[in-house]
Amino acid sequence: MQNNQFTYQPKLKTGNQFKKIFFLLASFVFIFGSTVNAIENHPIGARSLGLSHASVSFSDVWGTFHNQAGIARLDGFSAGFFYESRFGVDLLSLSSGSVVLPVGEGAFGLSFFQFGSGVFKENKYALAYARQLSEKWSAGVQLDYLAQTFPENARAKGFATFEGGVLFQPSEKLHLGAHVFNPVKGGIEAPAGKTEMPVVFRTGGHYIFDEMVLVAFEAEKDNQNPVLLKSGIEFLPVENMALRFGVSGKPFKYTAGVGYKAGNVSADLGFSYHGNLGITPSVSVQIHLQ
Repeated sequence: MQNNQFTYQPKLKTGNQFKKIFFLLASFVFIFGSTVNAIENHPIGARSLGLSHASVSFSDVWGTFHNQAGIARLDGFSAGFFYESRFGVDLLSLSSGSVVLPVGEGAFGLSFFQFGSGVFKENKYALAYARQLSEKWSAGVQLDYLAQTFPENARAKGFATFEGGVLFQPSEKLHLGAHVFNPVKGGIEAPAGKTEMPVVFRTGGHYIFDEMVLVAFEAEKDNQNPVLLKSGIEFLPVENMALRFGVSGKPFKYTAGVGYKAGNVSADLGFSYHGNLGITPSVSVQIHLQ
C-alpha cells in the first residue's frame, strides 16, 4: 500500500520527478490556500480519522479538540500524542498533544497542535474545563489561542477565541453531542488584511449495537461551506482490537483504521484517501490512569 517502484531506470527518474513536482504543487495549494482562508481547526486523533472524524459524541482524551464536554466523563489522568503526514508531504505534517486531569466535579484539559513546518506553521494552544451536569448531561468550554507564521513574516500572528459543547446520553447505547467553534468570528490580521476564521457547528452521535459494533454519524456546517456529512463504523473482532471504516462528503473521502489496547495504553492507526492526492496516514498513542 506504500511505494510502487519501477524497474526501468529512466522511467523511475521521470516518475520520481513528476511525483516531487506534483506534491510540491499540492503543498502550495494547501499552504497558501490556508493563508487566504485563515487557520483551519484541524480534527485530531487516529481513531477519529478512521471514522471520518464523526467524533463529536465521543468521551476520550481528544475531546479537547472534538467536544470539550467529552473530557468530563474521564475518571482518571489521560494523555495522548498524535501525528499525521498529510499525503506524505513533510510541509503538511500535523502533530498534536492533549492532557486531561479530573479535578473535583470536573476536568481540566490542555492541548496543542502544529500544522506545517519551516517558514509556514499553524499553531493552536488551548485550556478546557468540563463537568458532568447530571447523569445524562455534560458540558465543556475551551479558550483557544491560534497563531500563524507566514513566509514573509517570521513573527507569528494570532488571535484568541473559544469553543464549547454538550453531550447527552439518553440511553446506555445512544450518545449525542453538539459543538460550536469560534462563535465570535475571530480571525488573523494577515499581510493581505484580516482573514476571518469560520464559525463551525457540529452535531451528531454514536450508537452501540452490541459490545462489538459502534456506528457514528455527524453533520458539520460552517458559515463559508455547505453541510458536510460524516459516518463511520467500528468493529471489535477480538478483545482489545478495533477495525474502523468511514466515509464523508462531498467531496467524498474514505477512511480506515485499526486500534489496539493493552492495559492503560492504547494505540491507533488511521488512513484517509483522496482520489487525486493519495493516502494520509496518522498514528496516535493514549494513556489512561484510573
